[in-house]
Amino acid sequence: MDDYWAAVLWSLLPTVVVSALFFFVLRSVIRADRTERREYARIEAEERAKRGLPPAPAPAAASSASEH
Repeated sequence: MDDYWAAVLWSLLPTVVVSALFFFVLRSVIRADRTERREYARIEAEERAKRGLPPAPAPAAASSASEH
């Protein structure tokens, strides 16, 4: 019976490891995108303030995407 559970473990281990790696890579990509967008918005706000322009309007795509 011990051989059976060892075979089950060795059969599932590659799938679990690849799934975990995929999860962490995807999470890091999403976090990087979120951070980049936040920094871009901050830089844009600074540049608009330097030029005396009003703050940029909120993007309509983000608000309409959350409604669906």
